[in-house]
Amino acid sequence: MADLLLELFSEEIPARMQADALRHLKDTLTIQLSAKHHLLPVGGWVPKGYVTPRRLAIWVTDLPVSQASSETELKGPKVGAPDAAIQGFLKKNNLQQSDLTERDGIYFAVARTEGRQAADVLKTVIEDILASFPWPKSMRWGSGEATWVRPLHSILCIFDGKVIPINFAGVTASNTTKGHRFLAPATITINNPAEYEAALLKAKVIADREKRKSEILKQAEAAAATAKLTLKKDDGLLEEVTGLVEWPAVLTGSIDAQFMDLPKEVLVSEMRAHQKYFALEKSDGSLSDKFLITANMETNDNGKAIIAGNERVLRARLSDGRFFWDMDRKKTLADWAEGLKTVTYHAKLGTIADKVTRIETLALQLTEHVKGADKKLVQQAARLCKADLVTGMVGEFPELQGVMGRYYAIAQKEGASVADAIRDHYLPLGPTSLVPTNAVSMCVALADKLDTLVSMFAIGEKPTGSKDPFALRRAALGIIRIILENNIRLPLKTIFAVPPAKSIALHMAHEKLAKKVETSLQEPTDAHKVGKYLVVNESACAELGEAVPENLTALLYDFVIDRLKVQLKDQGIRHDVISAVVSNGDDDLVRIVARAKAVQSFIETDDGKNLLAGYKRAANILAIEEKKDKAQYKIDLTKIPALAESLKEPPEKELATSLDNLFSKINQQLELEQYADAMKLMAQLRSPVDLFFDKIMVNCDDKELRANRLRLLAAIKGSMDSIANFALIEGDTKEQKKAA
Repeated sequence: MADLLLELFSEEIPARMQADALRHLKDTLTIQLSAKHHLLPVGGWVPKGYVTPRRLAIWVTDLPVSQASSETELKGPKVGAPDAAIQGFLKKNNLQQSDLTERDGIYFAVARTEGRQAADVLKTVIEDILASFPWPKSMRWGSGEATWVRPLHSILCIFDGKVIPINFAGVTASNTTKGHRFLAPATITINNPAEYEAALLKAKVIADREKRKSEILKQAEAAAATAKLTLKKDDGLLEEVTGLVEWPAVLTGSIDAQFMDLPKEVLVSEMRAHQKYFALEKSDGSLSDKFLITANMETNDNGKAIIAGNERVLRARLSDGRFFWDMDRKKTLADWAEGLKTVTYHAKLGTIADKVTRIETLALQLTEHVKGADKKLVQQAARLCKADLVTGMVGEFPELQGVMGRYYAIAQKEGASVADAIRDHYLPLGPTSLVPTNAVSMCVALADKLDTLVSMFAIGEKPTGSKDPFALRRAALGIIRIILENNIRLPLKTIFAVPPAKSIALHMAHEKLAKKVETSLQEPTDAHKVGKYLVVNESACAELGEAVPENLTALLYDFVIDRLKVQLKDQGIRHDVISAVVSNGDDDLVRIVARAKAVQSFIETDDGKNLLAGYKRAANILAIEEKKDKAQYKIDLTKIPALAESLKEPPEKELATSLDNLFSKINQQLELEQYADAMKLMAQLRSPVDLFFDKIMVNCDDKELRANRLRLLAAIKGSMDSIANFALIEGDTKEQKKAA
């Protein structure tokens, strides 16, 4: 057995491409050497990979030095087939007539494939992988036609102690590489793959990405501790910086005091986005005037020149930030909002100003459902929520949208609720992000996301497969989280169908439509006025607008419920339980989740499992007999006492009495939304239901009695369906399978 070491040494690979490149190299080589060329066992084998800014490498252990020979049975023509067919088969497979054997009237032959030397196989495989490597962006250099992410300087490829002469992009493989560009530029000879990582370490290169990342974090935390500060957590920046250096040296710099009055987020964005600096915080969470540089050098002056150079660059960057900060505050947010009229949101949906108009209308509608939401504050926050998008600061740092709007709102003496809503209406930004908790913020955040969903669905921009260019799944998950985490009792279907939502669906700012509406108004107007007109004149929209899906509300509801299932999966709530609960069309997410949790807890108990089995048995019998009789045995659950009088046997009378006693109590608990208590009452049905199926034959000879017993089964089903459609819950116990 022998080891393979392959290294591709080039100019700097962009940090964002490194991890995916290593993954592709490992996966592709594994598949080729296992499934296709049989040099490795299929599955259970993981090669060691290395990636730095200048190299991509892989170490494969325990490869055989040659392929094993193999034999394959080939099925040929039938005996007696035309001679041309037989000769064609022999020629195709390089066989002789004597190689053929007859079995069941058909010719067979065994083809033997001699194993190749592993080095030859590896040369072919690696050259093919390199020639088709899927870099997001690649380049050609010199006079060659081969492409790579950056100019390729050398290839190291050794197997069984010998060089495999890989040839790619005008470079022929050898057993040499180089260390750090400045600290150890001399050529390094590698004879044994096991020596590779240690040899590079001596040459000031930490080849293992995870070890390099750990070293950066260790140095950064030590530097923060020395300054009696705390490192601001930033996993994304740590990943990026790891891909920028081969020999990390963390140094501490200082922010010029004249810039410390800028908003914290501006300082952090300037340092992070442009310079890749780590921020440091004081014990109270405020930003320190110190920052961390991750250099790729060791210097005789302990990094003083590097620190000075970086501080000089940061001063220039922060001077730009100071300029934007001062200039932006010379105008009010209302003035900036005028600029939104020239920024297109979507060709069919008009400008961002039109979107703001829709958000305002929807946000006011939502105040009816969000406790403590002041309409005037909600309206003001909605009008200003997107204004900072056209400011200089957000133009330079898009990630500060909303954040800068809050600062500018405070500067112009807006109330705290309005200012916070401008910042927070984008929340949540992801599955672990905070959600807005202020009533004004909740209304604007929900309105923004509802507008996005409704308008995009209305114009047919639904997500398809993995494609979701308008982040509609994220918008739906945001709506769900805001509602559930703030216990907002919001009737989704009603909100999807209110006139403002319908006006969104009618493409209120479509250029052609706007011109027609402007004409109908018989007075000069602008897009903003046209938008307002369309919001309050639904009939005009219906006449002039484009076609909207008739089932728009249903499409939106199903989309949100599907996202709810995804959201609750991590909480252990089964998708079939959610389906069972929403089958009655309930659109209150708080109620849906509470009911689902109660139902799932119930069906996980012994009583629940057995009652579910009884339900399925009752439903199956009922379905079969109704189909056979071409009749339905529905029953008004308030008339169970009358049904009980027509039954004969004690077990069926006991079941009817139990259903009658529990029906009103269960409904009372449902009205109070005490779903756990309702399920406890439901559990009392287990014993009479079990006794009924043990002792009573439903399909008896007495037609009237049979019909009443079927009505009793319908009563069982109806009582349980008042909580959830248990037919949609998948059975997984022996009793349930038997009942099914």
